[in-house]
Amino acid sequence: MRVFVTLVLATLALLPIARAAAQSEGAPMLIVGVQESGTVQWEIETIKALGLDTKHGVTLEIRPLADSRAGQIALQAGAVDVILSDFVWVSIQRSRGNMVTMVPHSLTVGGLIVPEGSDIAGVADLKGKTIGVAGGPVDKSWVILQAYYNSVTGAKLVDDVTANYGAPPLVNELLGNGQINAALNFWQWNARAKMAGASELVSVADMLQALGVSEQPPLLGWTFADETAEQKHAALLAFLDASFEAKGILLNDDAVWVKLQGLMGALDDDALFVQLREDYHAGIVRHYDPNTMEAAEQAFALMAEFGGSDLVGEQDALAPGTFWQGYSH
Repeated sequence: MRVFVTLVLATLALLPIARAAAQSEGAPMLIVGVQESGTVQWEIETIKALGLDTKHGVTLEIRPLADSRAGQIALQAGAVDVILSDFVWVSIQRSRGNMVTMVPHSLTVGGLIVPEGSDIAGVADLKGKTIGVAGGPVDKSWVILQAYYNSVTGAKLVDDVTANYGAPPLVNELLGNGQINAALNFWQWNARAKMAGASELVSVADMLQALGVSEQPPLLGWTFADETAEQKHAALLAFLDASFEAKGILLNDDAVWVKLQGLMGALDDDALFVQLREDYHAGIVRHYDPNTMEAAEQAFALMAEFGGSDLVGEQDALAPGTFWQGYSH
């Protein structure tokens, strides 16, 4: 952690130089922190390759981040203006007085995967089985699976199964070599498991729908401080416009994807490339109205009930202002 803080402080020292360079080019600048291994890079690369940042009048400085936690720290330290984070974290921060907010970026969530030939035909068959879970005990998808299992069986999933927690690649490896009976993994890793013969038993989106959530909530969003929204208003709006234009292009123009194939880790695997592209399509946010976020509120309430304070903090309802009122699409 000391090393990371030192790097953040060094980054902060360079910000005035970067800002001056951007201002000299005549366009307001926004510093966007992006996870190096994240699928968000596909959209950012599209924005840069097609010049959508220039088109909308914003200079983007992209800063690589090791993971989501590093992004949250960088945002709070002021090393970046915008990161990708989830609405639960944003709500927790607001309830603690850290005024951050977000605009939806992705609807994509994972699902429960079973290997080829599995005898698991529904979640009730999970009893006595071993499940690999990408993340930890309070992973959001894991909590939603617990709620869904309880609604189907009336029992507690944690009492009925053995859960092995690990990084997404490890979970896929365990599924592939038969060390676990099912896997709850992120969508892009599920795509890879499907290519190896596994199948999706039920998606997190389907679980939420069965639990009464009106529509698929946007788990991830572009996250920034209220102060940034005020001080860099024009730059932020321009970035969000570029982001939504990129989403529309990625949804409707498959030719754009060809240049992303290497970045997707599928350069020599056309089948995986198509699977990743189509699964990504399913999670693209097509519109945003901050006054119609009932699905996120319903999902948060479920997470509060089944995940408790370890997942959602001390609040049992989504904090007001979690979704930014200053933008719509």
